[in-house]
Amino acid sequence: MNDAVAPDLLNTPHSTVSPAEADALAKKQAFERNKLSKRLHRQVGQAITDFNMIGQGDKVMVCMSGGKDSYAMLDILMSLQRRAPVSFELVAVNLDQKQPGFPEHVLPEYLTKVGVPFRIEEQDTYSVVKKVIPEGKTTCSLCSRLRRGILYRVATELGCTKIALGHHRDDILQTLFMNMFFGSKLKGMPPKLVTDNGEHVVIRPMAYCAEKDLVTYAEHKAFPIIPCNLCGSQEGLQRQHMREMINEWDRKFPGRVDNMFTALSNIVPSHLMDRSLYPFTTIEATGKPVLGGDIAFDEDEGCGSPSDGLPAEISVPLSVISIRKST
Repeated sequence: MNDAVAPDLLNTPHSTVSPAEADALAKKQAFERNKLSKRLHRQVGQAITDFNMIGQGDKVMVCMSGGKDSYAMLDILMSLQRRAPVSFELVAVNLDQKQPGFPEHVLPEYLTKVGVPFRIEEQDTYSVVKKVIPEGKTTCSLCSRLRRGILYRVATELGCTKIALGHHRDDILQTLFMNMFFGSKLKGMPPKLVTDNGEHVVIRPMAYCAEKDLVTYAEHKAFPIIPCNLCGSQEGLQRQHMREMINEWDRKFPGRVDNMFTALSNIVPSHLMDRSLYPFTTIEATGKPVLGGDIAFDEDEGCGSPSDGLPAEISVPLSVISIRKST
C-alpha cells in the first residue's frame, strides 16, 4: 500500500476547491500524517525491543547532524521517552566540523525550543579533511573516522551508555551492497554493536524505518534541515549509486526492498559459503532427513513468486508426484 501523503492542494492559487472538499482534504492529510507518525513510532519501538537497545537508567547520546534522519530520531525518541516502561535520559550532540557556511545557530535554537539537553562540540575536521584528501577524491572515509573518534570521546565525557545514530533501513541495505560489490563481504550495518575500542554501545533505533517515510515525516514536522556541503554534495559517490539502484527496484518491483531487508534477519549459514560459520569440511550423510536441507538439483529453488509466502520445498510436496521406480 502506498502511504505517501496527498499533496497540499489547500494553498494552491486560484483554487476551485469548495469548502467541503477542502475540509475533506484536510482531514485526509491529517489522517495520513497521523498514520505515518504511528508507523514510525511503532517501528522504532519494535527495533528498540528486538535488539534491547535501551534499558533502565541508560543515558543515550543522540547524534545530530542536522539532517532529516537525526531530527526524526530525536523527535521519536523524545516521544517514546515520555511513555516508555523504563526511565532513560537523552542528550543531543552535534559535531560542528567548521564547514564553510554552516549555520551554527540552527541546531542550538531548535534543541533549546524542544527542551532537550544538548552539547555542540566544535572541531575543525573540515580543514583536516580538505588538507589530506586530494581534490576530486571522496572525503567520506577520513571524515567518518575523525567524527567517530570525537563522538566516542564526547560520549565518555558525558557519561553516556548508548550512542544513537540515525541510520535507517535504506542505509543498511546500501551498506550491504557496498560491501558486496566493493569489499567482497556479505556484511551490513547492524542495529546494535560495540564500538571498535570496546567502550561504547552504538544503536540504530530507526533500523526498520524506510527513508521515503522519513522524508515525508521531516516535511510534516518542518525540521530546519542543514545540508552537508562536505560529503553529501560530492559527485560519483558509490553509496549514491546504491541508493538509486534500490529506489529503482522499489519503484519497479514493489515489495522487493522489503524482502531484501527481511532476508538480513533470515540467514541460513549452511546455504552460503563461509567455512567459519558452517562446518562444510566435516559434514557427512546421515541417512536421516535434514530440516531445511538442500534440494540439490533444483537450481530455481526459492526463486519463484513469493506471493504465497511458502518455502519452495513445501510448495509442491514430492509425495504428490508419481515417480517410476527402477526395475
